[in-house]
Amino acid sequence: MNIQEALKKLFSFHQFNIKLGLDNIIHMLEYLGNPHDKFQTIHIAGSNGKGSTSSFAASILQESGYKTGLYTSPHLVRFNERVRINGVEIPDEFITGFMNDMNDYIDKYNPTFFEITTAIAFKYFAEDKIDIGVIETGLGGRLDATNTIKPLASIITSISLEHTNILGKTIEEIAGEKAGIIKNKIPVFTGQLDETAYNVFSNKAKEKAAQLYKFSEYAEFKSDFVKIKSESFDYNIYKTPLAGKHQLKNSALAVFCLYKTFGISSSKFINAGIKNVVKNSGIQCRYEVYNESPKVIFDAAHNLEGVKIFLEEFNNEYKFYKKNYLIYGAMNDKEIKPILNELKNYFDKIYFTTINYERAFKIEELEQAGKEQNINYERLTEPANFVTKFISLQKDESLVILGSIYLLGEIKSMLSDKKDLTF
Repeated sequence: MNIQEALKKLFSFHQFNIKLGLDNIIHMLEYLGNPHDKFQTIHIAGSNGKGSTSSFAASILQESGYKTGLYTSPHLVRFNERVRINGVEIPDEFITGFMNDMNDYIDKYNPTFFEITTAIAFKYFAEDKIDIGVIETGLGGRLDATNTIKPLASIITSISLEHTNILGKTIEEIAGEKAGIIKNKIPVFTGQLDETAYNVFSNKAKEKAAQLYKFSEYAEFKSDFVKIKSESFDYNIYKTPLAGKHQLKNSALAVFCLYKTFGISSSKFINAGIKNVVKNSGIQCRYEVYNESPKVIFDAAHNLEGVKIFLEEFNNEYKFYKKNYLIYGAMNDKEIKPILNELKNYFDKIYFTTINYERAFKIEELEQAGKEQNINYERLTEPANFVTKFISLQKDESLVILGSIYLLGEIKSMLSDKKDLTF
């Protein structure tokens, strides 16, 4: 198989074929010689903020001299984005070699897309002899394929209602699934949580004899900065390359975890890690300004909490534009009515679009929700062309592309193709 054939086969194990449980991945990793046991890890879960926190942690570790692996999901444009060492994507050759070597095994045991991807990442990290792997969960925690590692520390960023058809219908149930990454006597660090979620983690930590670090006990959120406080470590974060006050919290969570776990306290390394987070991790679509004038923003807010966080930042600038437009698409496991109810007050028109995934909302379904919310909407079948035209008109307006990261990735891929055709 070449890379195109390898990825075609990998994607044939449809990424939405979710089969929670650890038996398959444990068997596959044993077959590979348990590569995940050959390097140290930090494990990160959460409803929102886990990708950003993972990126900050990996970037600071890299700047501190550690050879750092980063495993995140999903990707935006290229599959290789999911697996990086010191910011460099996994090469096509490794993916192709893995799929060729494991072809018979995969045909026999039929693992899921995410199980295969996780095994690829762990084998790559082991063979390249990383010092530390920052591992983001895919879905939930307890039965996630990544929950085969024995980390030095676990981080849980936030909890909100998400994937309720799989993880549970209440905050307690969802928190219970995320709490599954808490291990015996392994410290766990939490972001800002409501009392209901925190109590779930507190009880699990006690059961596992794990030291629990609560956000409010080590970080103080001021009006425009976060102060990290500890017996012998003080550090203030005023700004990150990722826009939004919530990114101050995500970076603080990473900084404090690395201080307690690795003793990283050098302002030089921490500053560099935060400053270079985009370059070192490749993170995109976190209030990402794709074009300054006219303003075009990509944001991967995919649930109600994420949308509220986005609007908190957008509220600082939307009144400066004559008109504001939104391109929106989502997966059909989302409660979109409350999301649209939040969004409608900020945009003059919402353009509904979709992507070619079985779990994506059809445009007709989005339109029906738009009617019920009395939204000024229009269907959009070629969003990349719309973005290109919007930029070319140079009006004093803004355009936001928001929702499923799969949608954002598809639009970005099309925009990239258009740039490649420009001579």
